[in-house]
Amino acid sequence: MKIAVINCGSSSLKFQLIEMENEQVLAKGQAERIGYSDAILTYKPVNKEKVVQTREILDHDTALGLVLGILMDEEKGVIRDKSEIAAVGHRVVHGGEDFSESVLITEKVKKGVERCQQFAPLHNPHNLKGILVCEKLLPGIPQVGVFDTAFHNTLPSTAYIYALPIEFYKQHKIRRYGFHGTSHAYVAQKAAEYLKKPIKETKIITCHLGNGASITAIDGGKSIETSMGFTPLEGLVMGTRCGDIDPALVPYIANLEKLNLSEVDSLLNKKSGMLGLTQLTNDMREIEEKAIDGDKTCILALDIYIHRIRKYIGAYTVHLGGLDVLVFTAGIGERSPYVRERVCKNMGYLDIGIDLAKNEENAFDLSTGRTKVLVIPTNEELAIARDTCKILESMEKEIKKPADRKVEFSEDDRADLISIWLKNPHATIVDISEQMEDRTGKKIPVQTIKQQIELLGLDKVSEQKKSDLLSKKEK
Repeated sequence: MKIAVINCGSSSLKFQLIEMENEQVLAKGQAERIGYSDAILTYKPVNKEKVVQTREILDHDTALGLVLGILMDEEKGVIRDKSEIAAVGHRVVHGGEDFSESVLITEKVKKGVERCQQFAPLHNPHNLKGILVCEKLLPGIPQVGVFDTAFHNTLPSTAYIYALPIEFYKQHKIRRYGFHGTSHAYVAQKAAEYLKKPIKETKIITCHLGNGASITAIDGGKSIETSMGFTPLEGLVMGTRCGDIDPALVPYIANLEKLNLSEVDSLLNKKSGMLGLTQLTNDMREIEEKAIDGDKTCILALDIYIHRIRKYIGAYTVHLGGLDVLVFTAGIGERSPYVRERVCKNMGYLDIGIDLAKNEENAFDLSTGRTKVLVIPTNEELAIARDTCKILESMEKEIKKPADRKVEFSEDDRADLISIWLKNPHATIVDISEQMEDRTGKKIPVQTIKQQIELLGLDKVSEQKKSDLLSKKEK
């Protein structure tokens, strides 16, 4: 089974095609600078030369068309036809309170992703665009949404409700959501596997340290605290984000510097963090090199960065009531011995110690104390593909199993079914089932919908005919 993983941004489209039988990446790449005449398409197929093309890519439709074309290219491709793609998994940044797990994309789900745009206006619209483009260019192929926020839906109310007037939560859903959930969940599971213990029996703190950074406390496989909040700005010091500050600084700085709210937002998100502290760069490698050479500004910036991480580890250990594993992941977490050594220094009270030689090698297990300290490369694309595969298999089982109860299916119901099908002949049975429930008010099992589609002969309609029907409808 081959799963395509898509991460759609405002001017980029990252992709991987993964063979799930052995979890091998068959091809990966990205389209950058979408919307420009000098856009860049990068493509690396397994066991073949990397391809880099500079060309005009004016929209995401064109970008995905080029990706599909090169995946099926006679010389450079890894598949012969797009029908070999069993499903598409999409990274979606924000699922709000609507989505606590990965889901099959249906009309309801698309509307839910659109509703959550208010929480992630810079991300969700582009994630949804990727879904719509795939729907158009890969008709009939199931799609799955995997949400960055979903893993944190297990946070207790004491952790996610801010001490604001409660109406702000009740009416506007202003609360802590957390991010990087796919990464935190993936490395926590890998840590439990390494311990050879069920994840339900573990207490884990995961440190996702990249240009964006967050820490999560995971008790028995569930997120119970996380550093990012309503937006990714809260929490740790990051590449260009300030992390935790006194909120009264917002009006103070605005008045002091004569800035409007948009300018303050840009200051806190794009000009602060390590970039703001050093006034030089947000590249941690460069900052570390200058600190080692004695640059006092970079030394101070790193001291502040590490102080915040240690502060969260201490607080989260209290929330967990103990600690079995401390995980470092993402770019800095996986590749900075300097940061890991400084974070773990003098943590004997938590029975944390690391082997300095192994740390320099970026080894998997650095531990010298009872508490394991692990460096686990994150793989969000594989996590998305796994979730997509599980949902696809679950959907197929649901369709194949016999209906557990008889549901009366009238001629009017059949007319509604045909009407829904004609609007989108490529819709999945699950999607049609949801739309039938909305229209008729009856919960009709997917098996019944499947039977009716077969009785009407709609399952025998060719993909070309379905596309022709859609084209006529659009005209």
